[in-house]
Formats: sequence, structure tokens, C-alpha cells
Amino acid sequence: MPTLPGNSLPEKPLLLIVDDDALICDTLSISLSPLFEVLTSHSRPHCLQLLRQLRRAPELALVDLGLAPVPHRPDEGFALIADLLKLAPRIRIVVLSGQSDEGNARHARTLGAADFVAKPCSPGDLQQVLTGALEFRAVDNGRHEGSSPLLGNSPAIQKLHLQLLQYADLPFPVLIEGESGSGKEVIASSCLHYDTSRRYRPFLAINCAAISPNLVEATLFGYSRGAFTGAVTKKAGYFEDAADGTLFLDEIGELALDLQAKLLRVLENGEYQRVGETQKRVSRARIIAATNRDLRKEVKAGNFRADLYHRLSVCSIVAPPLREMGDDRFVLLDHFRQHYAAQTQQQPFSLSAEAAELWCSYPFPGNVRELRNIVIRLTTRHSGRLVDATALAAELDLPDEPQEFTVNSPSGADALTSDALIAAAMHRLRQKDPFNLDRLLDATERGYIEAALKLAHGNVSQAARLLGIHRTTLYNRMESSAREQ
Repeated sequence: MPTLPGNSLPEKPLLLIVDDDALICDTLSISLSPLFEVLTSHSRPHCLQLLRQLRRAPELALVDLGLAPVPHRPDEGFALIADLLKLAPRIRIVVLSGQSDEGNARHARTLGAADFVAKPCSPGDLQQVLTGALEFRAVDNGRHEGSSPLLGNSPAIQKLHLQLLQYADLPFPVLIEGESGSGKEVIASSCLHYDTSRRYRPFLAINCAAISPNLVEATLFGYSRGAFTGAVTKKAGYFEDAADGTLFLDEIGELALDLQAKLLRVLENGEYQRVGETQKRVSRARIIAATNRDLRKEVKAGNFRADLYHRLSVCSIVAPPLREMGDDRFVLLDHFRQHYAAQTQQQPFSLSAEAAELWCSYPFPGNVRELRNIVIRLTTRHSGRLVDATALAAELDLPDEPQEFTVNSPSGADALTSDALIAAAMHRLRQKDPFNLDRLLDATERGYIEAALKLAHGNVSQAARLLGIHRTTLYNRMESSAREQ
């Protein structure tokens, strides 16, 4: 069972510890409780249930990768990192895990973890890591409003600027689509509210995925006294509190179908009712919704109402992924390293020519959030120094081998020209180990042939179709491979 906060001290940050070992949870709770208000959980489902019940989001999370039902693999831990950032975007996550190989560390950071600590770790060292993560969180939250949230000059950013100019002061709903970490809430708050005539009116944000499904309606629309168990007094909802300002509905794709119908009614005529009341109320708030799902696919699958989608997407904006922003990744690099160096009173780091080349080719699957976290770690570890390609590669989610040459990779020219493959190849070629392109290509071909034959249960014709080649060609390559072996 989780350790629920009793008389929590307001000056103590809230720390969420997730580990399937009860002894570790108890030990960490005791050692960290002088600095933090500690909550513990033992699994991903239990943690998410607990998080939805909290009145405020934790500032920090300490997460083990090896969680049930697959404690010998990091899958559940990786999934929990993504879930936590979805429910509490400002949370700082530190991974504490025995599955501490460099690949797991890199991937955890790509997903948005602030740091990775290998087990075992002394309480003193762990306190230092958590305190540092908390300090950088305070720096982020204290960022001044005068700076433009959209940096760069790439075509993707220019298109986004143009859309924002068109939609910013319109009264219609706006749908922001984009991958995790691409800055959808920044676009909603800074560009579609504070940079408009609504800047002096309320801006309220609610994460639809962060609230228990049976509480979403009451949270959005409010409730009367006695409407349900625990409703000892009446309470206004987000629509009422937003007044004539802006209501930002993040993760709109997580909203249940019955609530989608009620939201559509508000969008159509502004009318809604508190739970337990018959009195009609009218909302004047502008609605901005965001999602990292493809709502068109969700509509076809029956998970999202088509009429609500069309109503929300009157003005539709796509937050571009960082891989489509070209040299803007250097603009963001310079912005964040200067910002964090100034806030922490340290000297900014710099990149060597080889590191800059690697930075340029890296696809940043975690988008701007990942880039920012990389800059934070480099600022912490290499303040005032030149970062070479090896030091930078240690912070990136690069495979030790060109993993893109696998059965699950994209086929054809897409795989050969992908940014991820180029970055992986650059990393491999910088290693001191001997490299031979012919051997790599031969091994890749043999791997694909063996995989296709296994999938086809030895049927050569079917395997050839899977590989996109003629059966005769496959026979020839099989014979050639057998001779070489």
C-alpha cells in the first residue's frame, strides 16, 4: 500500500518512489523523508491510480525500471516514465535501477527522465541527485514570460508562426496535435493566450488523462452539494472558473465517449450543467485542446466522436517534431545552455566540431523536452568545458550497433536515409574498433533472409515476397551466403 501524506509540510517537495521491492521503498522513505514528503508505489497501474487521486502533482519521481509483470526487463519502467510525464508534465524523473546498462540509461533519458542512477546508491548521493533535479525544475518554472517560446527559423517553425498569427485572437476552438515533448502546452499558454487579448483573463489547464474517469465530469463542470458521496458542498468546475478566458484540455484523446458528448454541447452552444443540478449555465471560455494521438484514426476506430473532432479542429495546429526543424536544434541548444548557465551561475559548455556534427544528425525522438534535458545534464557535468563527441554520445539514445538493420526497421531507402541510422553510423565509425562495411552488409542480409525464412516457416516463395525480391534472387543469395560461411 502507498504511504499517503498526512500532515504534509508545504515547504517539502512531494517525491513519488516506484519500486516493486518493499524493503527498498521503506529504506528510501526513511532516508529521504527529512527532505521530501514521500509517497511509495509498487507497480505502474498502482502508481497511476495513486497519481490521479493526489490533489497536487509530485515535483519528483524516483522510478525503478524493473517492475511487474516483467521485472527482468525495463519495459514497464519505460512505459511509466512516459505515463508520468503525460499526467504531470513538469515532474522531474530520476531512474534508480539495477538494469543499469548504458542503453537503458540513454533510452530513459530520451523518454524524459532527468537522470539515471545505478543501484546500489548511497542515500547521500541520491539526495544530491534529487536536490539537483529539483533545482533545475525551479529554474524551468521561474522562466520569465518575456522570452519567446518559439525559437528558430526553420520552415516548420515559420509555418507554425503563421498559423498562430491566424488563430491567436479568434474565438473558435483550437486543436494542437503533436508528439510528446514537442511543446503543445507552451503553444497553448504562451502563444494562444498570453500573447493575445485574453492575456489578463484566466488560463486554466487540465490534463484529461490525469483525472480518474469518474471525476472528470465533476472537475470540468462542477457539482452541487450531495451530488455524489463526498460532495459535502457545491463547487464550480473548470468551465466556470475559466470565465471568459482560456481552458486548455490536454490529452483530449483520453476523454470518455459520454463526456465527449457533453463537451460537444458546450462547444456548440456554451451550455452545461453542474453534476446534480438541472440549472443551465453558459461558458464563455475559449477551448484549446491538445493530443499526441492521431484523432482521425481514433474516429475511425470508434474511440473519438467524429462531430467533436470536426468541431475542435476548426483551427488545427501541428507542433512540429524536432527532427523536422533542421538547424533550429542549434538555436535551441544555444538558448537552453545560456539560460541554464545563467540561472545556475555556471559557465556554458561548448561542442567540438565532431560533437556538433553528431548533434546535427541526431533525430531527438523525445523532441524539445529531450533536448532540454540533455542540455541540463551537459551543463551539470561539463560546465565551462568543451564537450567532445564521445561525451555527447553518452547522453544520446544511440544504439551501440546500427540497430536500424533489423527485422522491425523501415525497409528500403527510408531506413538507409533516416537520421537515426546516420547518427548510429557516425557513432559506430568513431569507435576505435575495426570496421568493415562489407561484413556489416553481409551480416545484415543474412539476418533478413533468416528472419524471413522463419516467418515463412521455410517457404522460400513466401520469404521472397516478405523481402520484396524474386524467388530466384533469394535462392542465389542463400547459396552465396552458404559458400561464404
